[in-house]
Amino acid sequence: MFDIEEELKKLPVKPGVYLMKDMYGNIIYVGKAIKLRNRVRQYFRKSTNHSNKIRKMVSMIKSFEYIVTDSELEALILECNLIKKHRPKYNTLLKDDKSYPYIKVTINEKYPRILYARELKKDKAKYFGPYTNTRGAKDTIDVITKIWKVRTCNKSLPKEIGKGRPCLNYHIKQCNAPCQNYINEEDYKKDILEIIEFLNGKYDIVINILTDKMTKASEELDFEKAAEYRDQLASVKSIAGKQKIINASMEDQDVIAFAKAHDEALVQVYFVRNGKLIGREHFHLDGVEELHRREVMTEFVKQFYSGTPFIPKEIILQEEIDEANIINAWLTSKKGQKVYIKVPRKGEKHKLVELAANNALLTFEQFGEKIKKEDKRTKGAVKEIVEILGIEDEVKRLEAYDISNIHGFESVGSMIVFEEGKPKRSDYRKFRIKSVKGPDDYKSMEEVLTRRFTHALEEQKEMLLKKQDLSLGKFTRLPDLILMDGGKGQVNIALKVLNEIGLSIPVCGMVKNDKHRTRGIFYNNIEYNIDKDSEGFKLITRIQDEAHRFAIEYHRKLRSKKQIQSILDDIEGIGPKRRINLIKHFGSVEKIRQADVDDLEKTEGINRKVAQTIYDFFHE
Repeated sequence: MFDIEEELKKLPVKPGVYLMKDMYGNIIYVGKAIKLRNRVRQYFRKSTNHSNKIRKMVSMIKSFEYIVTDSELEALILECNLIKKHRPKYNTLLKDDKSYPYIKVTINEKYPRILYARELKKDKAKYFGPYTNTRGAKDTIDVITKIWKVRTCNKSLPKEIGKGRPCLNYHIKQCNAPCQNYINEEDYKKDILEIIEFLNGKYDIVINILTDKMTKASEELDFEKAAEYRDQLASVKSIAGKQKIINASMEDQDVIAFAKAHDEALVQVYFVRNGKLIGREHFHLDGVEELHRREVMTEFVKQFYSGTPFIPKEIILQEEIDEANIINAWLTSKKGQKVYIKVPRKGEKHKLVELAANNALLTFEQFGEKIKKEDKRTKGAVKEIVEILGIEDEVKRLEAYDISNIHGFESVGSMIVFEEGKPKRSDYRKFRIKSVKGPDDYKSMEEVLTRRFTHALEEQKEMLLKKQDLSLGKFTRLPDLILMDGGKGQVNIALKVLNEIGLSIPVCGMVKNDKHRTRGIFYNNIEYNIDKDSEGFKLITRIQDEAHRFAIEYHRKLRSKKQIQSILDDIEGIGPKRRINLIKHFGSVEKIRQADVDDLEKTEGINRKVAQTIYDFFHE
């Protein structure tokens, strides 16, 4: 038993990270402290003037753990990593966990390649970006390969020069085939240097080179070649035209501003690379209602730069941030060179921040209604259901169960999960009924629920013994509300199982009408009719349909396997191994049926005699 008062006495006066946990061992908050003892104790002092959000969180805390670090900087890095990993309920969370593409030039190779990359690696290659969209990066690579005809293959050059024939890219005039020595190393490297200039934004140099080549081709009456250079020139000018020059210093900068309303904040980031604006992105922050603007900006900077591999030289912010020195040291350490965090109050940089702020407000107004509608159909719908049923405890996780079979054949159970009104497909589970023969939905459901919750308790015990984080278990997360596909009978089965196992979780039934459509919900021996136009009713319908779909899908899969197995097993001389080989070779029973004896004989393990037997089986 975790004694909070006793554990508070053991806290060290050292920097570190603390993790607050609920009754199920789920991490609900991650924080850092210069002195763990002082910071963690503050949460449990009655005199402390906590916000409503913190008071609610403290009421949920049943245990905590902490990790001591050598410095505040280490604590900051660990805090960012743990928030990203666990996404705790009471932390302010960055909702958009985006990753950005890069263009990679493998200058560490004799014959460098131009590649699309999703992450920065310490591999001595040169990276350009990040690009704010995949299409932009791929279009740029496409332009590069058409103009300079550099290789994109995986051949090890010069080791493999002359081995094999040139690939298709050579034949369609998109590679100069260094693999055949059709271009020497010196000329190839000149092309790579031009590409690097191009990727650095020095389009004028490339435009001049292409203009000269086009003019020369025209003078030599090679109009086909001149037209090719003309098209390449148009592509480069198109890319150059999309990038607006922001500063003459040619620095890499991120410009960050936000708009805030209620519990949401929309953050706008302008990406400036080599002095040019290459794109912008907006991000949502959740749980900011009780945060000051300074705190919102601090949380965004910490979470955003813990997830993006590229750190610009300058980060220009709309607001000051807390712990600016320690965050600056962290970013400098991450980049490997000095990073400057600035909050300009006048001049060109201030104008740029104002531009980002205005765009954040416009985007927020544009998406604000969409966010409200989404919240209404998800979190709002759950709230409607909870209020109708009169459940006082917080309901975040809903689990719904259904049974599928045809006259008791291959009975299966489905468990689907919705969190805050949205499906959480990673937590869905399938159950193949083992103990029930024939079409007995009640007994089948009893087996499913017994297996699900027994497994949960066993996994919890095992993880506690090993001192593992319970939130990482496959079955340890328990629902706040169980939804059964059916009425009183299915609800009673669920309550019986929970009672036998020793769990107390609200259970309600999703009742259907004569047309097998959702009618209402059954809870505490009362059937509640819900307004069919309400978001709560629509959510119940979605959950019921999803549970049914998931069960039917699994049942079909098993039934299909059973049919394949039974048909092929009826053929003399066909055992498990030959059956597998036939399915691998042909893909389906129908294709096996259509095959002639010669085709059948080509299957591994099938001789002429067996092939004839298979053919005769399907054609007699």
